Amino acid sequence: MFISLKKLTQIIIGFPFFILFAFNSFLLSAANSSHKIVPLVKTELIPSYAPLVRKASPAVVNIYTKRVIRSNRSPFFNDPFFKQFFGDNVFQFGVPRKRVERSLGSGVIVRSEGIVVTNSHVIKNADEITVILSNRSELAAKVILADDKTDLAVLKIEAGDKGLPFLRLRDSDDIEVGDIVLAIGNPFGVGQTVTNGIVSALARAAVGISNFSFFIQTDAAINPGNSGGALITMDGKLVGVNTAIYSRSGGSQGIGFAIPSNMVARIIDNALNGAKVVRPWLGASGQNLTPDLMQSLKLKNPWGVLVNKIYNNGPAARSGIKAGDVIIGINKFDIADLNELNFRIATLKVDKKAIIHLFRNGKKEKLIFPLEAAPERPAREVTKLVGRHPLSGAIVANMSPALAEELSLDPMERGVFVMSTISNSTAKRIGLLKGDWILAINRKKVFTVRALISLLNKNTSKWSLTLRRNGKVFTAVIGG
Repeated sequence: MFISLKKLTQIIIGFPFFILFAFNSFLLSAANSSHKIVPLVKTELIPSYAPLVRKASPAVVNIYTKRVIRSNRSPFFNDPFFKQFFGDNVFQFGVPRKRVERSLGSGVIVRSEGIVVTNSHVIKNADEITVILSNRSELAAKVILADDKTDLAVLKIEAGDKGLPFLRLRDSDDIEVGDIVLAIGNPFGVGQTVTNGIVSALARAAVGISNFSFFIQTDAAINPGNSGGALITMDGKLVGVNTAIYSRSGGSQGIGFAIPSNMVARIIDNALNGAKVVRPWLGASGQNLTPDLMQSLKLKNPWGVLVNKIYNNGPAARSGIKAGDVIIGINKFDIADLNELNFRIATLKVDKKAIIHLFRNGKKEKLIFPLEAAPERPAREVTKLVGRHPLSGAIVANMSPALAEELSLDPMERGVFVMSTISNSTAKRIGLLKGDWILAINRKKVFTVRALISLLNKNTSKWSLTLRRNGKVFTAVIGG
């Protein structure tokens, strides 16, 4: 049908002006709203992560481990009938048996020269570690550093002359709840798999995965085998290492956790510099604020850490922190609770300085805080006790802030700590356990290993042992 120019002009002029105005306003609004516009063609309605996945997936690897377990006991003695007669400590019909345990996980290449990050629990106690690249080539890996406290490990594989594809780390403090993320890993050993979701929460604590509980939570599906895999953002950078899920069935239920990349960067730095992980320590102990404490301290918000004890001549004491202060920030970060304070300090380097923000007597204060490693004072003096006394066969040590940090104990604790007991020893038979504290021998207080040995060397037929176990103090009388 042909429409003349004159007729077309009449149609346009006759078109309601308010509709033209509304349509024009809509287009202007769309153009000015963060460059977001209504799709005009069908292809714009089909988004795809494929370009991002093609770029990132070659840097995500599969990790297979093998562990050989040797046993001298006959398999018949696993049967309850035989255990009834022979017990658990009899080695019968002694032919050494070997059993191979295999496990799988994922990892991320973070340096072109073949530096791989994974979870510590993925490679723990492994005799052999094999890394399988996206092109299916298999490479032997060696452990450079494994840190159980953060559940991170750094491996090294041969990269060849051209190097390997790798992911750069993103600042995990830049992400927000609602950001889109992809999880890449090897669930159930079926091969590399990509899932998508959003950042569901930040600073998740009390998860019970590691000592520094401060995780990125995501609803991107994470399943067994994904451990050590990559959590990436839409710029293709690594923002976290997938480490665990919350599940009642063993499968993904939309609650997964990743170790933030800022903690990952700290462990990589230690590994590449050939040093063990040495973290700064506060030199004080504290507790989370409660609404009642908030009111008594005249604070507006119930967040921060109330300092209740200061280590003599430690970094907190020398920076001017006092008992009763409320730590509310470190550097540019707010501090909501003790978990967050520990995490922030753990991501910093020793021999540097930080700025501590706190409330004191209702006023804000700012202090320069020295970042130092926990001291080895007193020297631990790990000693195996021997002789004719009830503690023979116990291995004890002097507790220090450094040893407490290694054992994940309160760094303010002091005294003689039981590190372990030797099988079939006197100490083992009387029920002494790893983790016990020896407080007194025959009613005389014990503060050091040397003082303990001096008291045990005294000849007596009756012993009174005062111990602390799981926070409870009790006294046992032996002999006489």
